[in-house]
Amino acid sequence: MQGGGRWLGVYVVAYLVFLYLPVLLIPLFSINNSIQAAFPLQGFTLQWYATLFGNSALSGALLNSLVIGAIAATGATLCGITVSYMDLYGRSPLAATISAIARLPILIPGVIVGISLLILVNLIGLGPSRVAIVLGHILVALPTTVVIMRSRFAAIPKTIREAALDLGASDWTTFRRVMLPLSLPAIVSAFMLAFLISFDEFIVVFFLAGTEPTLPLYIWSQLRFPKSLPTVMALGTSILAVSFVIAAIAEILRHRGLSAPAPRPADPSQPKQTERGELQWHST
Repeated sequence: MQGGGRWLGVYVVAYLVFLYLPVLLIPLFSINNSIQAAFPLQGFTLQWYATLFGNSALSGALLNSLVIGAIAATGATLCGITVSYMDLYGRSPLAATISAIARLPILIPGVIVGISLLILVNLIGLGPSRVAIVLGHILVALPTTVVIMRSRFAAIPKTIREAALDLGASDWTTFRRVMLPLSLPAIVSAFMLAFLISFDEFIVVFFLAGTEPTLPLYIWSQLRFPKSLPTVMALGTSILAVSFVIAAIAEILRHRGLSAPAPRPADPSQPKQTERGELQWHST
């Protein structure tokens, strides 16, 4: 058993090295004083990071990615909240079917999604444009938001919602004043992860981009020029650092939302204080 555990540890280490070593090489070569991504290193420099400032094409692509990411993340989060809530509490086969369809894009290859969306936007008259990219990113990010919000809604005891309904609250009031506040950390986490998915998406943008490229598309266009490779690595390192921070915050919020204790119903045997300061007993 010990021998098997040792080989399992070796396999895990080898897998992690194979997976993350190429990613770690990008920050290393981004501070190398050479346009060639090769060993030995020529020296330390930050000049490639300095070239990121004052680049109008880069600034425009970054702005497009930020705007598209914010809009797509908002749309995907709102759709994810609605779909997951109706799946759990709608009690309708249609709601369960819609929830399953919403999670389906995660299983479809990105190339197929991109080609299908390109055909669709051409048929409806949008064509490759920023609006088409937003719609495509909502579709790509929707499975993530549905999974996050569904797990959060499922973690909330159903007795809380039933108690609100028994006290006379409507479905909309219960959803707005009970379920949403209890799910706020998961909502923020879903939004942040959806934003990252949209910001980093390349395949869908490749098919749907018009005259306004996003940042991943700009990076791909610069890879054709060898002299731009160090600048691209500096840009990639910056994106990697920001993405890591956002993903870590989103994961912390998601775990905090899942582990947050739900409010317990009042104990009928204990008195409660009314607005006038009087003690009353719950009726049994």
